[in-house]
Amino acid sequence: MSSSITELEHCATRVWVSGRIVFVELTDGRQIGFPAARFKLLRDASEEQLKQVTLRANGTALRWEEPDEDISVSGIVEGHFQLPLPMAA
Repeated sequence: MSSSITELEHCATRVWVSGRIVFVELTDGRQIGFPAARFKLLRDASEEQLKQVTLRANGTALRWEEPDEDISVSGIVEGHFQLPLPMAA
């Protein structure tokens, strides 16, 4: 029996922002959202800047020109965030 690890790369078909929550829809139909405050540069971005997100690298990355931020879709799916979940007010 062979034991090899194949890394699964998650891909998104669309990305959008509602309020300060970033959402991605994956190729398998799942939708995942995360607070912008989980990433240092996005935390301080204006709502208008957040809305300017685009999909890059065949749907495997999110890109914001301003602020200069790139986030992998796989990282989001796997729960890799820079900052802890913000405390509720």
